[in-house]
Amino acid sequence: MDRRSFIKNASLGGLGAAAASALASPAIAQSNPKVTWRLTSSFPKGLDTIYGGAEVFAKHISEATDGNFEIQVFAANEIVPGLQAADAVSAGTVEACHTVAYYYWGKDPTWALASAVPFALNARGMNAWHYHGGGIDLINEFFAGQNLVVYPGGNTGVQMGGWFRKEIKTVADLQGLKFRIGGFAGAIVAKLGVIPQQIAGGEIYQALEKGTIDAAEWVGPYDDEKLGFQKVAPYYYYPGFWEGGPTVHLMFNKAKFDELPKNYQALVRTAAQATDANMLQKYDHLNPTAIKKLVANGAKLQPYSPEILAACFEAAESTYAEMEEKNENFKKIWGSIKAFRKDYFLWLQVAEYANDTFMMQLQRGGKLG
Repeated sequence: MDRRSFIKNASLGGLGAAAASALASPAIAQSNPKVTWRLTSSFPKGLDTIYGGAEVFAKHISEATDGNFEIQVFAANEIVPGLQAADAVSAGTVEACHTVAYYYWGKDPTWALASAVPFALNARGMNAWHYHGGGIDLINEFFAGQNLVVYPGGNTGVQMGGWFRKEIKTVADLQGLKFRIGGFAGAIVAKLGVIPQQIAGGEIYQALEKGTIDAAEWVGPYDDEKLGFQKVAPYYYYPGFWEGGPTVHLMFNKAKFDELPKNYQALVRTAAQATDANMLQKYDHLNPTAIKKLVANGAKLQPYSPEILAACFEAAESTYAEMEEKNENFKKIWGSIKAFRKDYFLWLQVAEYANDTFMMQLQRGGKLG
């Protein structure tokens, strides 16, 4: 081969390689562009399971994109206070947050429906409604007006009903009770004479110890155990009927979410659903051991009486009826939840109830090992 032919062939080969590279590299770059977001949590790092949900989500995103889509997670108060997380995302201060929608019910009670309201659905029911009952679409239709895109990103399962300094047996015992209980639920129990109190988690123990409050609800055995409430308010009531299955949400600034390539948007939805499942599974694994430790250390488990539950249910239903009359968004979403709730609890009475009841009887009889 002469020199001229060699150069000609080499040049063509080089051009071919360059062309192949030009075709391949932009496609990869376009599908996995470099993106860095900040996510603010409503939770402190000490609540490792619920706060850890955001870290699980960020890890899934990073690993699936070879580190091209990074989400930096910040605990409550590192960027903004925990109860301002959604506001920060809506305003574009940060791109994402991990929070509970009912924290913001004061803006519009419709916010609470995305997470939990008294006597709604349990965790599995909420997930069924969200993923297959049109819930995600309904709430995103509402949240689009807040410049937000939201997906379920965790669930604690049904929570406990609070720590009390004295026994609560009848509705009359609720009169004048100073109860640390969150937002929407506080408005319900206030109809029965309870005086709702808003106190930060780190201040609850001292308030109970001093008698500034009479009772406080937090989360459930695993998280409650860390705070030692049984030492100052030993009566541990259940169930937390206002949080039968509270959904924790991952919220995203809508403008920023819409800028993502379609494969990143799909990944966000998938990673959020994985995070949602993981949190509930982790709580289900941790709570059985924690409840035994609490009882061993002085907690006195007490169920709410049927009288109290029935009175709270009626108060809740009357509140919902009032809100449906004056809030079209609330009416639309609550109507969807109500319709599913009726059939869902019908189905639970069949195989699920029979199986679980029998297994519980075996457990009480010491026959499960």
